[in-house]
Amino acid sequence: MEFNEDKVRKITSEILIALGRLEDLQKLSDGTFIADPHKTGSAKYNLIVVIEGAVDLCNHVIAKNRFRTPEDYADTFRVITEQGAFDKEFTTALIQMARFRNRLVHIYWDIDDKELYRIIKTRLGDIKRFLKEFGAFIGI
Repeated sequence: MEFNEDKVRKITSEILIALGRLEDLQKLSDGTFIADPHKTGSAKYNLIVVIEGAVDLCNHVIAKNRFRTPEDYADTFRVITEQGAFDKEFTTALIQMARFRNRLVHIYWDIDDKELYRIIKTRLGDIKRFLKEFGAFIGI
């Protein structure tokens, strides 16, 4: 598997930093989180960093190994799954993550803070699983 180790390390580091910030927000009550626009804004930004980082890692490996070119962010996870990185069930979760990223970036005014809170309370494990399985896939 071809990849630039420094690039993978840097992106992974950024994901882990953002994930740590999200885990701090995860500890808040829903009322405290939703009432503070600085907290919800931080969650949105750090989710974008985490999701973009996951997509960037996949795109890097896709390009270096000349896999099929993804059609969009969600397809990036399909392409890497076609190569054996993830099972189809987990890929569905990753595709949902990519779609949520698109909402955060392009339809940011339509993000419900209760949904945002639910995501940081229940879905951060997907990022940890992504990092573990992606690392195993590329052999680190």
